[in-house]
Amino acid sequence: MDAVAEVARVAGDVAMTYFGKNPETRIKSDGSPVSVADINAERAAREWIERRFPDDGILGEELPVARPDAMRRWIVDPIDGTYTFLQSVPLWGTLVAVAEGETVIAGAAYFPALDEIIFAARGKGCWWNGSRARVSAVERLAEARLVTSDARFLRDAARRERWMRLQNGARAMRTWGDCYGYLLVATGRADIMVDDVMSDWDGAALLPISEGP
Repeated sequence: MDAVAEVARVAGDVAMTYFGKNPETRIKSDGSPVSVADINAERAAREWIERRFPDDGILGEELPVARPDAMRRWIVDPIDGTYTFLQSVPLWGTLVAVAEGETVIAGAAYFPALDEIIFAARGKGCWWNGSRARVSAVERLAEARLVTSDARFLRDAARRERWMRLQNGARAMRTWGDCYGYLLVATGRADIMVDDVMSDWDGAALLPISEGP
C-alpha cells in the first residue's frame, strides 16, 4: 500500500511543476487534451516502478503498455481531470493502482494542488492524509449530497429519466467530478458519485478506495 501511494506522489509532484503554467498541449484522436505534464508525470511513475518492480506490467493513459502479460500490473493515470488541470483549477489528481490478474489490490489518488492523498488496499482499509477515511452516515437519498463529472453524458432518454429521479431525490447536486468526486465520497464530504463509462486508468485506483472506508 505504501508503494502505490509513493508512485502517486512521484507522478503528481512532477505534474504539479506544470500546474498554472500553460504547458504545451495537443488534442488526442479521441478529442481529449494531453499535455507535456501528463506525459512527463507518467514517465516519472514508470521509471519509479521499473527500478523497483522490473517484472511488473504497466498500463498508463499516455504511453505504450509495458509487459502486458505480467501477472501483476500497475495502472497509471498521471492527471485525472486534464481539462481541470489546464484551467488551473486544483481539483485534479494522480491515480495509481496495482492489479494481480483481474483483481485490483491497491489504489491511490493524490491531489497535489490540495495537498491531499487517499489510498487503500484490500483487507487493510482506506487512509486519507494519514488517518482512517470515513464515509458519511447518510442512509437516505433525501439527505444525500450527489456529485458527478458532467451530466451531459446522459444522452438517451431512459438514462436521463433515471438521472433526474436521482438528482431530484437528493438533498443537493454539484459537478465536482473526476477523481475528486470519489475523494469527497470516500471521506464523507459527499454521499453519491455518478460517472459515465471509464477507462481502466480512470477507475482502477478508485475501486479499493471506494470499497475501503
